[in-house]
Amino acid sequence: MAGPGIPVYPWRLAPDGLATRRQLRAAGLRPGGQDVVAQLERPRYRREPLTAYLYRVDLAKPVRPMTPRKWDALALAMLARRTCPQCSTDAGYVIPASLGMCVPCAYPEEQRAA
Repeated sequence: MAGPGIPVYPWRLAPDGLATRRQLRAAGLRPGGQDVVAQLERPRYRREPLTAYLYRVDLAKPVRPMTPRKWDALALAMLARRTCPQCSTDAGYVIPASLGMCVPCAYPEEQRAA
C-alpha cells in the first residue's frame, strides 16, 4: 500500500485535503483506486505506532449505492449470523463466536433453573 518516501504526519496533524478511509466513508466518499499519499502515526507505549493511511479528498469518488440485490444479500448474511446451528431458531442477536450457538443452547441447565 504505502511505499517508501510518502510523508508521515503525527496523529491529528494531517494537512487539509487528506482523509482516512473512515473519514471518506463518513462523507459518502471512497478512495476510488487512488494510491496512499501520506500516513498518520500515533505513538503507543512500548509498541509500534498505530498507522492510518491518507487519501486525497479531491480525487475521492462517491460511494456506490446499494442495489436491491445487495440489500437482500446483506439481510441473508445477517440472518445467518443470528440463526443458531443447534436449534435453528433466530436468536434475535448475533451468535457469539465463542459459544458457536445461542445462549439457551450453550447453557441449558441455567435455562431450566430460571
